Amino acid sequence: MNIGALIIGDELLSGKRQDQHFNHLQSVLAQRGLELSWTIMVGDEPEQLERFLGLSLSTKDLVFSFGGIGATPDDRTRQTVARVANVDLEPHPQATAEIEAQYGEQAYPNRILMGHLPVGSRIIPNTINRVPGFSFDDHHFMPGFPEMAWPMIVWVLDNLYPELRNLSPQDEQIIFVPHGRESDLLPVMMKIVENYPALRFSSLPHMGETPHIELSLRGHTEQINEAMALLKSAIEHANLRWTTQLDK
Repeated sequence: MNIGALIIGDELLSGKRQDQHFNHLQSVLAQRGLELSWTIMVGDEPEQLERFLGLSLSTKDLVFSFGGIGATPDDRTRQTVARVANVDLEPHPQATAEIEAQYGEQAYPNRILMGHLPVGSRIIPNTINRVPGFSFDDHHFMPGFPEMAWPMIVWVLDNLYPELRNLSPQDEQIIFVPHGRESDLLPVMMKIVENYPALRFSSLPHMGETPHIELSLRGHTEQINEAMALLKSAIEHANLRWTTQLDK
């Protein structure tokens, strides 16, 4: 199962606020041996929001979405999910009960709107003010406030995906090629990607006082060892050297 994140809000794109969700979500997932496959940051503009929610909802990915589920005119996530999924937006009995329990008569006429959810949604408990987030299929929509959203991440993983663990590559090997050029090693890189599709390969060139290439292989140890042997041989054949620790 791929895991994605949607981070929503004009204030993030304009620089009025700095996103905090990406790093925190990475940390929470890492504790379970999981990692993100993709992240999208999008503003509140309706067409853009519909575009990216449409893309996300068309997948079977597990997605955490932050922001845009309030009741103000710039909060459009609930409405857009309903439109993309072609379902109605209706008062959700559990969400309504939670908001009424928190605010009583003051829930009306405005706060209660946050309990209008796409038909088929399930609520995500909010430990701060009882205004819930919601799940739609494997998409989980939370407020933009970290103090509300972050406990929801844990609740979703613990209650809806308790067995989802240890999907990240279990091993990684890194070597460095001082003064190397990626073009010198492109044929062996392509061969490794073709012969070992289950491995995650990366090549990161670095500038500076000691220009070098950082080459990484992630996945099962046996395949890494085989692919790394090919890589090291090609490096030596190109009259270059490799090292596991870059000289400072």
